[in-house]
Amino acid sequence: MDAKILNKNIAENLRKIRAIKRISQDDLANICDISQQYICKIEKEKVNPSILILYKIANALEITVNDLVY
Repeated sequence: MDAKILNKNIAENLRKIRAIKRISQDDLANICDISQQYICKIEKEKVNPSILILYKIANALEITVNDLVY
């Protein structure tokens, strides 16, 4: 799978899941111990998050990494 497609999937899934769970970027960032700006960059497809970051986000949202990626 192409990196652009992966980043798009991650961005869309992250926005959708955050909205469903009513978690702000700032709250998610605090839980994951990463910056709100980095969450924003993920959602705007500006960065390639590491597997560790994806794991932290998935764990905070109580989902799997697969739920973020696919």
